[in-house]
Amino acid sequence: MTSTQQRAELQRRIWQIANDVRGAVDGWDFKQYVLGTLFYRFISENFAVYIEGGDDSIHYAKLPDDVITPEIKDDAIKSKGYFIYPSQLFANIAKGANNNDSLNTDLATIFAAIEASANGYLSEQDIKGLFADFDTTSNRLGNTVKDKNARLAAVLKGVAELDFGGFDTSRIDLFGDAYEFLISNYAANAGKSGGEFFTPQHVSKLIAQLAMHQQTSVNKIYDPACGSGSLLLQAKSSSTRTSSKRASSGRKSTTPPTTWRG
Repeated sequence: MTSTQQRAELQRRIWQIANDVRGAVDGWDFKQYVLGTLFYRFISENFAVYIEGGDDSIHYAKLPDDVITPEIKDDAIKSKGYFIYPSQLFANIAKGANNNDSLNTDLATIFAAIEASANGYLSEQDIKGLFADFDTTSNRLGNTVKDKNARLAAVLKGVAELDFGGFDTSRIDLFGDAYEFLISNYAANAGKSGGEFFTPQHVSKLIAQLAMHQQTSVNKIYDPACGSGSLLLQAKSSSTRTSSKRASSGRKSTTPPTTWRG
């Protein structure tokens, strides 16, 4: 699937989700739920890939929680910064979302557990408040638990049906594209009134290319108002392409490890 096709599919899916929930959920709030769910899926899949370590015989999502030893959990948190049990993974929650009468509180519990997993570790402050904008018990989702669950299930289902392969192999910036589409269609005025703006990806790409032009090494790139991180992602992509060109031309890359700060 080309980047154009992926972007069109992402927008089509978001529009479909909107048809199910936006009648009751304000556009600005809708943005938070879609982006939050995309992020939940991303960290779940990323964590599962880490645990499986390339071993095709291991399917983390199918393992019972009780096989996780304190040593496994400790090592994972030190490496990834957080921990997600198999039962808490996005794939497992999305699978039974339509029939889960406590979906909204289950999600709230899972998000709290993911954040709490970092307590006492170096990543504690980085993980704290990770899902602060994803309020699954808010009346903005509906006045009854049944309404809340129905709308949350619709968002989970819509994001689960996005088929781009792994997030790391996607040809587009999923978060940046989703954010730009949501802002431009549902929440442009609300975002601006709150001092929140977005930089179109073609602009981010141009800025990154200009900043990286003829650079032989990159130490840090600082974006104090990174938003969805589009500029940082484009900068990293430009750096990767530059390194690949040097390698393919027979010259050894001298670029040191890059730190991306937001």
